[in-house]
Amino acid sequence: MDLTKFTDNAAKLNVLGIRITQNDKLIATWQSDYECRRNVYSAAKSFTSCAVGFALQEGLLSLDEKLTDAFPNDLPGHISENLQKATVRDLLTMCLGQEHPALMGDQRPLYEEDDWIRMSLALPFVHEPGTRFVYNNAGPYLAGILVQRRSGCNLVSYLTPRLFSHLGIKRPTWETDPLGNTFGAGGLFLTLTELHKFGLFYLNKGKWNGKQLLNEKWVEESTKPQGNTSYGYLFWRGEYNSYRADGKYSQLSIVLPDQNAVVSVVAECRKGEELMRTLYDDVISQL
Repeated sequence: MDLTKFTDNAAKLNVLGIRITQNDKLIATWQSDYECRRNVYSAAKSFTSCAVGFALQEGLLSLDEKLTDAFPNDLPGHISENLQKATVRDLLTMCLGQEHPALMGDQRPLYEEDDWIRMSLALPFVHEPGTRFVYNNAGPYLAGILVQRRSGCNLVSYLTPRLFSHLGIKRPTWETDPLGNTFGAGGLFLTLTELHKFGLFYLNKGKWNGKQLLNEKWVEESTKPQGNTSYGYLFWRGEYNSYRADGKYSQLSIVLPDQNAVVSVVAECRKGEELMRTLYDDVISQL
């Protein structure tokens, strides 16, 4: 595969590496820097979605479970009507009902509160859950917390025997909250190759080395658009019927079922829309 047009633009977009697999073959790879573990930022959300899928198939939780039942000891003094309606599913769709984003990267170091679970549930639920898309770290954070509580271990320990070990990913570093809980909305550190393996796992609908690890129906459900949005369960949707794990500064693993391909990128790019356009036009269009 000819990456010349892409690599010509890579320097100005601060791309550090790209990896492309199609029909089970690595067809192109390029790096401008050596491969090491880097913060994949919000691409971590897709790993949390994966953890929720494992927890579902193990009977640890239900998407229809009310948050008031899932977090009975963490609720605010006044429980609004919209909070009463919110479910675990709403944690995954960015349609939780809160007006403003919380637990974002520039906010987390400044919070005086240590208990982010109570803090997140105390934020006003201005809209009826499921009616308005607001990109917000509170939902995926709480989804990760629920998996941790029900499983009795942190997300890294939970995903290691179920996912990471199978994919050959040594125990990764993952950001924690002030109380030591894994922060499921961001802060996972992976190499380009490791992030790419995750995309391949989803392209194969939860199967790895011939073994079905994650329910195929969950993979399909969690990666299709929910409601009238271009968002699944902590996965973004895109052109070419694609979906992707997507982190700040363009940490991407783009799954292309129709082309039987995965395109993954790590970067330090502040022009994310331009980079996505370049990927669509100069890379994905060739597949």
